[in-house]
Amino acid sequence: MITVGLDVHESILSTSPQQRRDLLGRVHAAGLDHVVVADHVSFHGGRGFDGLVSATAALTSNDDLPVLLGVYQLALRHPTTVARQLASVSQLAPGRLILGVGVGGEDRSEPLNCGVDPSTRGRRLDESLRVLRALALGDAVDHSGEFFELKDARVLPAPTPRIPIVIGGSSAAAVRRTVRFGDGWLGIFCSARRFAATREQIAEVAQQEGRPLPSWYGLNLWCGIDTQASRARQLVAERMERLYHLPYEKFERLAPA
Repeated sequence: MITVGLDVHESILSTSPQQRRDLLGRVHAAGLDHVVVADHVSFHGGRGFDGLVSATAALTSNDDLPVLLGVYQLALRHPTTVARQLASVSQLAPGRLILGVGVGGEDRSEPLNCGVDPSTRGRRLDESLRVLRALALGDAVDHSGEFFELKDARVLPAPTPRIPIVIGGSSAAAVRRTVRFGDGWLGIFCSARRFAATREQIAEVAQQEGRPLPSWYGLNLWCGIDTQASRARQLVAERMERLYHLPYEKFERLAPA
């Protein structure tokens, strides 16, 4: 089954509460299946909007729409703090959040300004996921790792139902991370051929490691939509160039107008 969602970025979420409720109501009435929010702390000179704040705003402004957070910069936060935030979101809107996580974008200043060595993000993310999975059970957790030390740590109430975690990225490390820690995989800037190949890689690694095959696969897709092709291109190009500081031609094949 294919589901289709709509990104609701900060310019939408930071409107008045009534406007936000009206817009999300229109999204639901139009038959879309979910909404998507993103996350950055300080991307390319300070841009961003906190992903869990965004998810909470969307979840509490509509009683029906699920929210996909794609993707959250988990490696820039402490997993115990994130576990508390997730438990709180689950109390407000149980069963309606999917947490996507990834190692983050190409702006090295973002992790550096959060006190994180960019070269350690992958290892830090893996350890964070291990801790987050353990805390989500509601049991007391002792953990001694490269980045985190926990002693008799517990976060209650445990999210019920459990919050699915999907892994973003297209590298071999992201494939392994999906198999070891994820309920699914989320791609971006990914052709149909690459999407199919990544699914095959995930299946191969799952078989090699004797782990269950993740059941959820998704794709974040930038696109411009208008009755005039030139206007559609302008809409998507302007926003992507402003965010990524790169010409739209770098993305054009994978971000249609």
